[in-house]
This record gives sequence, structure tokens and C-alpha cells, in this order.
Amino acid sequence: MEPLAARIRPQNLDEVVGQEHLVGEGKPLRVAIEKKHKFSFILWGPPGTGKTTIARIYAHALDVDLFELSAVSAGKEDIRNIVAMDSKGKDKVLFLDEIHRFNKSQQDFLLPYVESGELTLIGATTENPSFEVISPLLSRCRVFVLTSLSEEALRTITKSAKIKMKKDAFDWLMGYANGDARKALGMMEGAQSLYGKVTVETLSKALESPHLRYDKKGDEHYDTISAFIKSMRASQADAAIYYLARMVEAGEDPLFIARRMVIFASEDIGLAQPTALVVANEVFRACETIGYPECAINLTHGVAYLAQAKKDRSAYDALRSAQEDVHKHGNLPIPKKIRNPVTKLMRELEYGKEYEKYDDESYLPDALKKKRYLR
Repeated sequence: MEPLAARIRPQNLDEVVGQEHLVGEGKPLRVAIEKKHKFSFILWGPPGTGKTTIARIYAHALDVDLFELSAVSAGKEDIRNIVAMDSKGKDKVLFLDEIHRFNKSQQDFLLPYVESGELTLIGATTENPSFEVISPLLSRCRVFVLTSLSEEALRTITKSAKIKMKKDAFDWLMGYANGDARKALGMMEGAQSLYGKVTVETLSKALESPHLRYDKKGDEHYDTISAFIKSMRASQADAAIYYLARMVEAGEDPLFIARRMVIFASEDIGLAQPTALVVANEVFRACETIGYPECAINLTHGVAYLAQAKKDRSAYDALRSAQEDVHKHGNLPIPKKIRNPVTKLMRELEYGKEYEKYDDESYLPDALKKKRYLR
């Protein structure tokens, strides 16, 4: 029998709960589907938020041949086979789940088929496509960002499963699922199947069941990387190495782990120990050139170093604070003093006038003169 999440999957846009900014009336994906507009796009968002559902609804509306692959296990030969298939006049749409798992060579191989229109690509990813998808392929795709489902949306979805539970069980499930519908439905189904009813107690027991602990679609992947990062942040090297070992043994992509370490080196360690970024980048490079199983040693070396390093989030906090002002104030006028006087007119308008290399006067826009980001 199909999992509960698959059995109650929406079949059309009107049944989709959440992602109103994409599929609501007049919104981009709904308009594209209603007008049967064929184009390649990438769905970027957390697990369990509707990426596969939207891809299938799109393909069904356009009456195309839909081919679904997971980048975890698929390769060039799978793409070659799809292109060679007789579609009997129908356009071919490739839904590539976890597209970030395709390496550069595989993405380069896919590119000409997307360019020529032989394949319309729908990629799904939990990772930022700006970093995970090669520029030529990304430039041929529109990116749609999905968000974690609200509690209201999650309640609507779980109630559609028609499994009885009391309010306290609902509340427990909402906290556990954290915006992930598939996670919530899987827990409900597990508790119902194992214990015949869904209560806080049976949900808690189901959580400990080894049959429900690992979800190759992403739940264990996200829970473990979260524990890994938080352990390094707390300078608990032993815990960080333990969660690293779990990911290594589960076959997690070493570049995914190393990439998180590079981010951590600047976000959490930052100015306290600048060499952390050097170490993290070298670990990433070692994983690229060596691969499993030996690169696990490089990962452990890096984790031990990062976990024990002093921590300073001031540079990260400064960026976030500055970004808030950018969103709040827009593009404030740059002081004339530091504008580049490249033409005669600009010089007449006093661009660059009285500029000094080592000036004490703030170069921030006038509205932000007294603002301090880096503390």
C-alpha cells in the first residue's frame, strides 16, 4: 500500500494547501499551469512542502510525458534513455528530485537537452540553487521558492487524512513536523499502524521505532545536520563527531556536510579565529578530490577544529542587520563624496569631491550615518 502522504496527495491546484504565493489566484505557477505555459523551473524549499505535488499537477495540466528521477540514484544513462524513448508526439518533462545531488558533470550532460527543448526540466531542491546548480542550467530555469507550511495549513492537511486524534496529539504533531506535511502524515500513519490509535503517547513511541527513523526523502537528513551544526556551535566536539559519524554511515553526501562547515566557519566562528574558514575550505576541497571512505577522516579533522574554535557571530549579525536596513530603506543615495567621478558631468556634480582615503566621517547614506553594524 502507498504511504498515507501519497494516498492523499492533491490532484489539482484547488486541492493544494499552502504556497498561496505561488499557486493562489493570479500567482505565477497557477497562471503558468492555467495557460499551459511550458518552461523549465526549479522548486526550492524545505522537505514536505509540496514540490513533487506541484510538479505532477503541472505535468498533468500540460498533458506531457512526465519522467521522475531522483538525483541521488540517477545518472547520465537514465537521462539518455528518457531522451531516446518514443513519446508519440508528446513533450517530455523531467522531474529531477534533489537536483543538488547531481554533480557538475551530470548537470553539464543535462544542459543541452534543456537548451534544445528536448526535455523540459523541473528540478526540486532543499538547497540554494545559486550554489548547487551550474550557472548555464540555472539561467534557463525560473526559480520558485516554497516555504515551510504554516500550522494552519498543516492542520488542514492532517485532518484530510481522517485519522482521529485529540487536540494535545495535534499540538504535539505540529511541533514535531515543523512545517513538513510528509513528516506529520508519516508519524500519524506510523502511530496508527503500530498502536491502533494516535495519541501523544503513541506518537512518542512511534518516533522511537527503527522502522520510522530514517527517511531517505530528507527528514533524517535535516534533523541530523541540525544536531551537527548546533553541537559545533555549543563547542561540543564529541556530539558533533557523533552526528558526523551518523551522516557518514548513512551515506550522506560529503560535500553537503563540508559545505555546511564552510558556512559555519564564517557564521559562528568568524573573526574570533579567521583560520577556521581556511580549514573548512580545505576540508571541502579534500572531499572533492578524495571522496569516501577516506574523506571521512578529513571531515572529522575539520569538525574537531571548528567545534573547539572560539566563536564570534559579529560579522554574521552585522550582515543581517545591514540587510534589514536595505529591505527597510531601499537603495538610499550614496554620498557624493564616495561616488566615482568618471565623467565631466559627474565631476561638475561634485562626485568624489573632498574624498580622503582615511576619512573618519561615515560613508553610510545620510539616513544611516549613526548606524553601527559590526560590534
